[in-house]
Amino acid sequence: MKDVLIVDLEATCYARGEEPPAFFSEIIEIGAVRFSTGEKRIVDEYHAMVKPVLFPVLSTFCRELTTITQADVDSGLPLGEALAGLSAHYDADAMVFASWGYYDQRQITRVCKRFGLLYPFAVDAHISLKHEHATFYELERPMGMDGALRYHGLSLVGTHHRGLDDARNISQIAACMLTDGWTHPLLG
Repeated sequence: MKDVLIVDLEATCYARGEEPPAFFSEIIEIGAVRFSTGEKRIVDEYHAMVKPVLFPVLSTFCRELTTITQADVDSGLPLGEALAGLSAHYDADAMVFASWGYYDQRQITRVCKRFGLLYPFAVDAHISLKHEHATFYELERPMGMDGALRYHGLSLVGTHHRGLDDARNISQIAACMLTDGWTHPLLG
């Protein structure tokens, strides 16, 4: 069975209705863990802060939501370098890209298109663990990551809305799903 590369992004944001004209949300943090489906544990990690270029100054809302500071992004990598680093941790023959919901996959697609960068994953090979979780446990609707942690009696580790911490937390949920018998056709 293939491993899962769980990716969680943070991006520039504003409070609803306060976005500046022509606002385009840019990735400011990438967190990823390679989760061994056989061992049910993290075997590799990747983290990068990313410097936004279109809207380089973080809003107060974004800083408060994510705890990411202006200094963090000012010293971040260019997007292309950060995505190349992520791509270096991905092997389409050995793993599947996954995230909690579809946002992360769509955001990577959007920024790659906007900035003329190569999409770093196999096309049409993404698993939304959020939706798989809801289907597998026959829930009325998908839960947020923090709700799913509580559902399994797990504690949030680290800081919510931080890329690497959220990827680590999602891996805890994935471990529960696998232990309870979940699988997916993309995992082989």
